[in-house]
Amino acid sequence: MKADTVQERQEQKQYKVLPILFAMLLSGFIGLFGETALNVAMTPLMDLLEVGPTTIQWLTTGYLLILGILVPVSGLLLQWFTTRQLFTTSLIFSIAGTLVAALAPTFEMLLIARVLQAVGTALLLPLMFNTILIIFPIEKRGSAMGLIGLVIMFAPASGPSISGLILANLTWHWIFWISLPFFIISLVCGLMFLPNISKLTKPKIDVPSIVLSTLGFGGIVYGFSSAGGHGETGSGWGSPVVIGTLLVGVLSLLIFSIRQLRMKQPMLDLRAFKYPMFTIGLILIFFCMMMMLSSMLILPMYLQQGLAVTALTAGLVLLPGSLLNGFLSPVMGRLFDKFGPKWLVRIGLVVVAAVLFMYSGIEPTTPLAMIITMHLFMMIGISMIMMPAQTNGLNQLPPEYYPHGTAIMNTLQQVSGAIGTAVAVSILSAGQASYLSGVTNPESPENQLAAFTSGVQNAFVFALILAVIGLVISFFVKRVQVTGQQSGQGPMH
Repeated sequence: MKADTVQERQEQKQYKVLPILFAMLLSGFIGLFGETALNVAMTPLMDLLEVGPTTIQWLTTGYLLILGILVPVSGLLLQWFTTRQLFTTSLIFSIAGTLVAALAPTFEMLLIARVLQAVGTALLLPLMFNTILIIFPIEKRGSAMGLIGLVIMFAPASGPSISGLILANLTWHWIFWISLPFFIISLVCGLMFLPNISKLTKPKIDVPSIVLSTLGFGGIVYGFSSAGGHGETGSGWGSPVVIGTLLVGVLSLLIFSIRQLRMKQPMLDLRAFKYPMFTIGLILIFFCMMMMLSSMLILPMYLQQGLAVTALTAGLVLLPGSLLNGFLSPVMGRLFDKFGPKWLVRIGLVVVAAVLFMYSGIEPTTPLAMIITMHLFMMIGISMIMMPAQTNGLNQLPPEYYPHGTAIMNTLQQVSGAIGTAVAVSILSAGQASYLSGVTNPESPENQLAAFTSGVQNAFVFALILAVIGLVISFFVKRVQVTGQQSGQGPMH
């Protein structure tokens, strides 16, 4: 065991860590920026491409659907293909998708482009995590995962603000023209410096597992996305399509899980769940993503409809918090390396719960400065939860579980986004309808605004409940025992 550790250390020293990190993080940033960059452009795109709100929503739903289907399979791909092969393929898909989108004259072409982009991002995300786990020794992993946190948090958060600025001066095509050179730089850098670092075990490909995974995760992402949607684009929970896809999704996942646990070489090794810190970390990340993405959807909607600000202003209100969250992620990584996850996660959840409690009392008279301040504190809290929970969980896994652990974690992040936003929008709509049913003149603008405010407050109460449950779970978090720590000391408890 010790000999293996020494050999791993010697191998780690040979990697050109900075250029590898640069190539991975730059391509990851642009890929995830693309996930939300079109959100601000949806309304003008409906007019320009002559499609309705339900159709235009497919630019987001289709993207999330591909991520939900492909990310679970990534654990298998990481064991079949070399690091360079996967990185190159992912960048080729991203470049092709971005180029097609930049040139797209019709909605259909733009949708094809989004699918190509999603394939690229779905291949890249788990590869990025897996590479970090291999090239960094365990005692420096927090700082490295903090940099990934910077990308994962800041890129989607900055998407609406940056694309809002682009749309104010240029056409929507420029969202993609500006992204293209960054992908090309990443590809060149990766080809020059990225070695093949993962061990290929080439497990048997189990076709029923792939089919069940696709139906399971695809059904759940599609069902929740269709039920929630944005505004009028949701089908509603009673829709036969929503009920059907969710049932297919849940049943497929159940059969998929049973099959994985019975197989000698599973496609996605669910035995990773027997490591308690990995499971607790996953639950905390799941709740964290639901809280963050639901509030990132509800808050801009309220700013635009309740406070009557422009889309660009709404994006800019969220930008300081998102920027701070991105920059704090590496800081939290270093604090994690030094002190462990326990107190970081607990304090983070207390801060998030306090902010959500204040958000649940939001009114049209709430000053913008107050909303910006609350969002800043919420993003500080989230940076204290996400990275430590993630790194502590992955640290408990033995190296042979890395591809499976990263695939499970990335899959649940995609699914949690779809669930969080759908449930939040549904609670908002239900609160709105409930308020209007109790007033004499539901058509009046005052009542409409009061009803919308009531729905938004209810959605934040839902997020607050998640934060409180997360806080209870955080008391079970312990620092993972790290063998071969540089300090030679035992773990902190």
